[in-house]
Amino acid sequence: MSKSSLSLSVLPEPAQAALVRLGARLRAHRVQRGWTVADMAERMLCAPTTWRAVESGKAGASVGLWVHALWLFGELDALDAVAPAPAALAANKRVRRARRQPGVVGEDERDF
Repeated sequence: MSKSSLSLSVLPEPAQAALVRLGARLRAHRVQRGWTVADMAERMLCAPTTWRAVESGKAGASVGLWVHALWLFGELDALDAVAPAPAALAANKRVRRARRQPGVVGEDERDF
C-alpha cells in the first residue's frame, strides 16, 4: 500500500465526516442548478465516477476538483474561511520572538 493510500485509510472520523458534508453541499448546488452528474463531470473535465467520488466525500479526490467545483458554483470565497491566519499575521504585522539575553536558555529551548 502506498504512503498516500495509507494516510487516506487512517483519516480521522471528524475529517471524513467534514468531507462527506462538503460533498453533500456540492451535490445540493449541482441539483439546484438542474445539472446531471454527466453535466457536472463535463464542466469539471473529469469522469462521472470521479465527480461521484467528490460528492460522496471520498478522501482520495483531488483538492483541485473541490476548488474547481467551488469556483463553478460561485463559492470560491468560502475558502477564505478555511484555516484563517492568526490575527497578527492577518493584520500584516510582523511577529517577532522576544529578544533573549545572551547566555540565557529560554524555556522553549529546554528539551530534556
